[in-house]
Amino acid sequence: MIYAFDDFELDLARAELRRGGAVCPVEPQVFALLALLLENRDRLVSRDEILEKIWEHRVVSNSALTSRIKSARRALGDDGKVQRYIRTVHGKGLRFVATTQIRSRQQPLPSPSAAPAEPAEPSQAVELAADARPSIAVLPFRTHGQAGDWLSIADGLPHELVTELSRLRWLFVVARASSFRLRSDNIEPCEVGRLLGVRYCLSGAVEVSRERLTVTTELADTAGGDVVWAERYAGSLDDVHSVREQICASVLAHLEIRIPQHEASSARLKVPDNLDAWSAYHLGLQHLYRFNQKDNAIAADMFGRAVRRDPGFARAHAGLSFVHFQTAFLRQASDVDAEVAKARQCAERGVDLDPLDPFVNFTMGRTYWLESDLDRAYGWLERATSLCPNYAQGLYAKAWTESMAGAALDARAHLSLSMRLSPLDPLYYGMLSARGLTHVTLGEDLEAADWTDRGARAPGAHALIALIAAAAAQLAGQEKRAQTWATDVRRRLPGVTRTDFFQAFPIRDPRQRQRMAEALAQLGFKGALP
Repeated sequence: MIYAFDDFELDLARAELRRGGAVCPVEPQVFALLALLLENRDRLVSRDEILEKIWEHRVVSNSALTSRIKSARRALGDDGKVQRYIRTVHGKGLRFVATTQIRSRQQPLPSPSAAPAEPAEPSQAVELAADARPSIAVLPFRTHGQAGDWLSIADGLPHELVTELSRLRWLFVVARASSFRLRSDNIEPCEVGRLLGVRYCLSGAVEVSRERLTVTTELADTAGGDVVWAERYAGSLDDVHSVREQICASVLAHLEIRIPQHEASSARLKVPDNLDAWSAYHLGLQHLYRFNQKDNAIAADMFGRAVRRDPGFARAHAGLSFVHFQTAFLRQASDVDAEVAKARQCAERGVDLDPLDPFVNFTMGRTYWLESDLDRAYGWLERATSLCPNYAQGLYAKAWTESMAGAALDARAHLSLSMRLSPLDPLYYGMLSARGLTHVTLGEDLEAADWTDRGARAPGAHALIALIAAAAAQLAGQEKRAQTWATDVRRRLPGVTRTDFFQAFPIRDPRQRQRMAEALAQLGFKGALP
């Protein structure tokens, strides 16, 4: 898709701004800003929307946003006084005002004197491209220094990663027999993409020195060669097998987050009507974990698009299940029972389509949580983590269930593992809060207050997480902090009751249930216990 205005062209497919056919260099965020304004040229784009779409709600200064706007205007030969293309509506946002045409990308016509081209033979890359899932090739790792007897790690570790990544049902992993043929220190990610038809390339290096093993890993986007994620690991050769296991678990957990994030960022540059099923799904994930009504509605729309484009897409059905779970969990609908039924129906459809997908089993387990059936919830969550032992969100949800059932120590072990596996998880705030509940069960009130306070302050934490922090602070005798969190809850979730809390968190452990109920009552949250 190309947006044309005056003598400019903004080419979304190539991520290029051109003037008179010549490329105008712009920073990625400046290009993303121009694309956002052009795609929404029929309306005002607020500053909050710009921060959400370009910076994904990360904390940035006003000067950073102002700088990007100035750079966008400068690239177009515009400025804040003339505002020929980008108009500022003071205190509200921006709007693209130039007359714009939309062109589809076409191949140039052949020269009359040119000989007709021979039809290209179908390649492996073309065949792989037909699969809409994100795809990856894991290359044999390079070696530095005198690896000696440890040379096999350079092949053995990536071989294990191929096996582990293949368990992620949403990711297409090229077989070792193909990816290990690209054994070179100088091969570029773009070349890997061309030869194997993959979107991502995972490479690495192994160095052995003075009884220490050092492994570096790097995930690259093969379209432009950009590094998406990189990490360095080190450990003693005396404990090499433990180090190897830790590396595999860490890489798997990071890719589970980094690839969907990158897919969503790429999808934002596409015109919404042209989103394919996977792009729509990943955009839905970006909104799903924010736990507010507006973003949940956007996630529902994106997952709905994905299902319409690919009715057999199990994860999109699971995403819809999560949407309805969230609506019921936060009591955002008048008919909560209907939302619970929809969550179950969508999860069941996902299980029918792909019973081996961990995320699908995860969403099925959460639907039983809504019905206070912790035993059946635990069974499905146990299945999710059996299918993928390093599935951080599955471990986290299982730990919640264990905590509410009174198995505080088991829950704590699973929470520690999930936090190690996924320190940037969008549900990390829930991991912190669940850890706090384990301390409530054991009567460790100061620790409970500390963990739940950290959870409530973490990015993305919703009002019910703040309610847990209020109750824990009350139990610890921190009345001022408890009242502060209680006020915050009432502001964000007016009318919430103690009944609502226990319907969202079906605590079965009698000690934890009684103590939380008393603390909530002391803070003025009334209501019968369900």
